[in-house]
Amino acid sequence: MPTQCKADPVEFGTVEGRKVIAAFDGGAITSDAGALLLGATNKAIGLIERFAGCFRDARDQNGIEHSLVTLVGQRVFGIALGYEDLNDHDELRHDPVLAVLAGKLRARRRSDCAALAGKSTLNRLEHAPEEGPAYAPSRYHKISHDTVAIEALFVTLFLEAHTTPPERIILDLDATDDPLHGHQEGRFFHGYYDCYCYLPLYIFCGRHLLAAKLRRSNIDASAGAKEEIARIVAQLRKRWPQVEIWLRADSGFARDALMSWCEENGVHYVFGLARNARLVGEIELELSAATEVSRETGRPARCYTEFAWLTIDSWSRSRRVIAKAEATRGEPNPRFIVTSLGADQVAAQALYEDIYCPRGDMENRIKECQLDLMADRTSASTMRANQLRLWFASFAYVLISALRRIGLAGTELARATAGTIRLKLLKIGARVKVSVRRVKIALTSACPQADVFMMAHEKLRSAAA
Repeated sequence: MPTQCKADPVEFGTVEGRKVIAAFDGGAITSDAGALLLGATNKAIGLIERFAGCFRDARDQNGIEHSLVTLVGQRVFGIALGYEDLNDHDELRHDPVLAVLAGKLRARRRSDCAALAGKSTLNRLEHAPEEGPAYAPSRYHKISHDTVAIEALFVTLFLEAHTTPPERIILDLDATDDPLHGHQEGRFFHGYYDCYCYLPLYIFCGRHLLAAKLRRSNIDASAGAKEEIARIVAQLRKRWPQVEIWLRADSGFARDALMSWCEENGVHYVFGLARNARLVGEIELELSAATEVSRETGRPARCYTEFAWLTIDSWSRSRRVIAKAEATRGEPNPRFIVTSLGADQVAAQALYEDIYCPRGDMENRIKECQLDLMADRTSASTMRANQLRLWFASFAYVLISALRRIGLAGTELARATAGTIRLKLLKIGARVKVSVRRVKIALTSACPQADVFMMAHEKLRSAAA
């Protein structure tokens, strides 16, 4: 529909003899008033300002309208609110609540400019080249980014989320598919996922995101994991020298290079181990017994055993392997894990059931990033731009996670997903009135989560004090 037709009224029948008419002519009204809580969360953790500090701006500061902080904040807040497309910002740049979050209600230097940036300016931000010896500002690329600083910021925010150092943390690693629908740089077909995709690496600690690394898909799932873990562990130990660090991942990460690094650097691991004929043969008696019991009872049966294991040629040393000899519906279903933890530290069954199995929850965190925060919207032509898009979405996840952790603790949304938090708490309609002395945001009186909103505001204000 052409822009000039948006104010034309449309009819939706009658109610009690009155015509129902709608038009986009309400003026300063927003559907995202709950984003004020995102602004309060940012004040509590200082994410936007520090993320913007990871970019370098070579533009003439006397002639620009939109600062780096404004641009970065606009993009992160927009993704958190569900606006994945840069085209959305050609209208969102007029949104009064987003203007409040940016700290500017109108353009300061240009009368023909909105308070916020449009899609073209934000597009140049997403295509900011990486700083390096060969980098030099050009006419169209005067903003650059510092990869090392961005990656370190994820870990810094995780460290700051703890008032005291924990005794032990478990880092979850996983790779996932990021389907592509064009001819982007680094595009390869992945046989397992049956599509052209990227293969990003995620590292979480509980709900905290520590790394989101975009990778081509023509690689092993563990490629680059050792380097990422070495970087993160070094930063963690610099602040928490006594913390015990465990790694947890599926069989795609049970590689000798990563396990050997862990053993040499005092990091424990619990990895899945892909089954093969030799491994299954090692537990033949236990598996037969479990299968017989399952067939007799009609219920699953299992037992655990362990043994030292050395592969034919891929491992440099023998390692402890835990086997779950399980039968389901009378059919064998063996599972294996490999670990650096000794039997005197954690027993076999507890290690499998209490330590390894909970790693499946990490997949829910990846779903939050990709489905709720659109981290898989990697449709730019270059991998550099797509990595930046992944980071923008990842910091939107970090921001909402901080809102959940600080503002929503003890409420019905304390464990809600990012999508649920957006729907119930951020998507609130309001009328905005700007006067000489104040900006009045009149939230809808029919908001079901009004009490939660007010509680979150108080907690965030206290955290920022």
